Amino acid sequence: MTHNHAVSQGPDPVSWPVGFHAYTGHAGLRAHGDDISIVASDRPATSAAMFTRSLFAGPAVVLSRAHASGQTLRAVTTLAQNANVATGRRGEENAAEVVCRVAGILGIQEDEVLIGSTGVIGRPLPMGAIRAHFDETAERGLSAFVAGPLDVARAMMTTDTRPKTAVRTVGQTRIVGVAKGVGMLEPDMATMLAYVFTDADLSPADLDEALRAAVHRTFNCLSVDTDTSTSDTVAVIANGAAGPVDPAEFSKALADLCLDLTRQLASDGEGATKLLRVTVAQAGDHAQAKRIAKSVVNSPLVKSAVHGADPNWGRVLMAIGKNTEDTDIAPDNVSVRFGDIEVYPEEPEADTLDKLVGIMRQDEVDIVITLGVGEARATVYGCDLSADYIRINADYTT
Repeated sequence: MTHNHAVSQGPDPVSWPVGFHAYTGHAGLRAHGDDISIVASDRPATSAAMFTRSLFAGPAVVLSRAHASGQTLRAVTTLAQNANVATGRRGEENAAEVVCRVAGILGIQEDEVLIGSTGVIGRPLPMGAIRAHFDETAERGLSAFVAGPLDVARAMMTTDTRPKTAVRTVGQTRIVGVAKGVGMLEPDMATMLAYVFTDADLSPADLDEALRAAVHRTFNCLSVDTDTSTSDTVAVIANGAAGPVDPAEFSKALADLCLDLTRQLASDGEGATKLLRVTVAQAGDHAQAKRIAKSVVNSPLVKSAVHGADPNWGRVLMAIGKNTEDTDIAPDNVSVRFGDIEVYPEEPEADTLDKLVGIMRQDEVDIVITLGVGEARATVYGCDLSADYIRINADYTT
């Protein structure tokens, strides 16, 4: 496989790390625009991946989980607009056929390919159109692999309004990430579809440890609507083309990149107009801090107040208080801030309300809660709740 430096179209174009190239095309999964993508390394690679824990995990997840177990993935293919979930044996066979065809085009083993499928649940893949598309792609071969990260991110989109990419460097190595997912989104492992590619040389153990640490503090701290997808997948592929890197420095950069993607996903939540960031400090442990923060960021009443720029801190107290098993939390020890203004227990003066409304009107709204229990903290990411969220999901399949 020969390396082809691809440059994506659009502002601030991003190129792949050394040794990676990509393809995007229209295979008839949606009416218009690219809906299928492949990103591949031109050499063997090390990988790590995490997947949804949903009981209805799709065939793409089941197959990819098996392939990822060897930590030798070197290619990712994604089908947009159709999740291929709850499609029975037919869905399993279709997913396996897609992987087989991609492996054939790339000249690699099938178990080196990860497949992601995202979109409507319960509908079979249009395999006639997909087969015809792959036949044409196979004839073009690697000359078709001229897509950049932005192109791939666009081809992955379903209800996303914009593509999501991020780049970090560690010494001579580069890390490039692409992601999609703005609805049916509260991760329970990783989240949505997020793929990271790097030319760093890392051991399988170091790569896996770095990914799990990053996911724990980023993607798993994201929620748009509390619904965990059947197709959630996150993976990192490292082909070593740029040489070795310090594992600790790589882990730090990977976590920063994943946080960047997390913020992009949250701010583009279905119908969202604002990024909502909730931080809980002085918790008994990280799990408690995250649990309380998620309770606030997921509250429809809090999210609606944020949308309306209404500094209704009573709703935040409600969201904390419904965690009835956290009996170590005492109201007298709790404090709440919107931005840098305390709203509980010190109720703001009347002339401060205009400042609070101004804070709530910003594109990013911060709510900070201290529990007075311990020293742990966590920050979670979400968005406001608008009427457009209902419109998007009321009309999703029609």
